[in-house]
Amino acid sequence: MNLNKNSKRRKELVAIAARLFCDQGYESTTVRMLADAMGIKSGSLFHHFSDKQEILYAVIESGMLHAMEIARQTLASARTSKEKLHALARAHLSTLLEDRDAHVVAIYEWRSLTQESRDLLVELRDAYETSWREVISECHEAGLIKGDQGLQRRLALGALNWTVQWYHPDGELTPDDLAQELVAMVLREPSAV
Repeated sequence: MNLNKNSKRRKELVAIAARLFCDQGYESTTVRMLADAMGIKSGSLFHHFSDKQEILYAVIESGMLHAMEIARQTLASARTSKEKLHALARAHLSTLLEDRDAHVVAIYEWRSLTQESRDLLVELRDAYETSWREVISECHEAGLIKGDQGLQRRLALGALNWTVQWYHPDGELTPDDLAQELVAMVLREPSAV
């Protein structure tokens, strides 16, 4: 591959591929469609990526790295366990709803990755989920939550991920409202909305 992973052009190509994979699905998106949307010839696509699978990997990796960076930034300003849980929920929703394509592709096209690609991305996913493990553990230590921490993490992330199916940005609720409601639900508090 001739392009640096951090080059501006590669990031543009990955964003275009994310949009197509999100709209059309990975299997239905052809190399020709990708090249046309990117404004290059089909053969030129392979100057930037070795194959379509590498493009899918790059899309999902970029989304995961972005999610990790937003989570890191939001956690830096949170002080209490409850604030940290809200910050993580808000950060997750931000990546899903405001930078949608790569994250929708990660959710729905994970099965299209090769086992080797999945194995590499599992390391990133696990690093991201470590923040959730730590915050949920803190909430338990503070007496805010009781029960199975692993199950609570999976349920919270599953609920947040499902918002891509039903949330409308022009509706009554903001992503912050959704994050507050998730925290209220997890902590078994009265509804925040």
